[in-house]
Amino acid sequence: MKTTEMQENVFSREKIYASLFELENGERIRTCLQCGSCSGICPFGYLMEFPPSLIIAALRADMYEEVINTESVWMCVSCYACTQICPSQIPVTAALMTHTKEELLLAGKVPTELQSALENSQRYGNPMGESPRKRADWAASIENPKVNIMGMIRRPVDVLWFVGDYPSYHPRVQLATKALAKVLNALGVDFGILGPEENSDGDTQRLAGERGLFEMLAEKNGKVFRKYKFNRIITTDPHAFNALKNEYPKLGIDYPVQHYTQFLAERLDDIKPLLTHEVKARVAYHDPCYLGRANGVYEPPRTLLQAIPGLELVEMSHNHTNSLCCGGGGGGMWLDGFQWEKAHTRLSEWRVGEAVKAGAEILAVACPYEPPRFEDAAKTVKEASHLAVYEIAELLAKSMGL
Repeated sequence: MKTTEMQENVFSREKIYASLFELENGERIRTCLQCGSCSGICPFGYLMEFPPSLIIAALRADMYEEVINTESVWMCVSCYACTQICPSQIPVTAALMTHTKEELLLAGKVPTELQSALENSQRYGNPMGESPRKRADWAASIENPKVNIMGMIRRPVDVLWFVGDYPSYHPRVQLATKALAKVLNALGVDFGILGPEENSDGDTQRLAGERGLFEMLAEKNGKVFRKYKFNRIITTDPHAFNALKNEYPKLGIDYPVQHYTQFLAERLDDIKPLLTHEVKARVAYHDPCYLGRANGVYEPPRTLLQAIPGLELVEMSHNHTNSLCCGGGGGGMWLDGFQWEKAHTRLSEWRVGEAVKAGAEILAVACPYEPPRFEDAAKTVKEASHLAVYEIAELLAKSMGL
């Protein structure tokens, strides 16, 4: 059989449908109305040769191989906007787009920078290729009390803090990590971290098409979870929150989990007396895709910000379910070069521009992907040089005088 005939067989309509139907609600792809809403709301849909609706059309026409022969699907940042707007409730992000990326990976059509991140995740347990032994180095400067590392204290804790990759390793994001540790200490929370035993949550790798890698990372984390006793998990990263809440249970790894903003918002009565310093600034809050659209968490971050004395909360034109993506999801953190070559713009720059138009002096975030992305964008966006970017934990720590 000729190679082209083999490829046609691999990408036949029946085979792709069968693969999609194995995914949760994947059979709903047959109900597509071809309204084009998914393609219209996709931030980079205008650049894709095959945005979501056209991928479905190609699949129906038994022309899916043409989709695989293009690179533009890598412009998808898995922002969940297409899924949220779909009138047929098709899991466009989790099923169609993620499966298409998986097919591209299997075909060897993957940008080099993404390939490196995936290889690092498999080898080191994080996409940056950092040593697992350095994962808790950020905690060395935290004292009175020190940060508990579960493997060292060997006792139960109330809260297991799943710190995540960028909060553990990225110099800018480490500042927010330290701030959250100080806030938790100020509240007297009995918490511990996994330190060198923690692996990447794997959610972004999954959304980039590497389901097998995700399952490997999840199993490693699940094995470590089972070693220790705790009452709940909190996460810094909305992607880790999404994975632990929605994906890990499918693998038999099921624990109560909250994003840190949810956890702190429930303790607002304890937090308010500690907020003794004013933060006099107009602040716009950016809804992370996997805290907001994917999981419906909109108010806890705003509740925390509104509790800070002197702070004026303003909304950008896109907010809540209509929030713009920072561009880091679905592998976007590891596709900056590729996406710049295609678009000559970044989603983070669009978002910073909205913050400027809203009159914000501070852009508040609740996802570790965002401080470095938005700070870089503020350097290039006109009239954004004054804009500061802070994680909510940093603003709380500032108001507490920590």
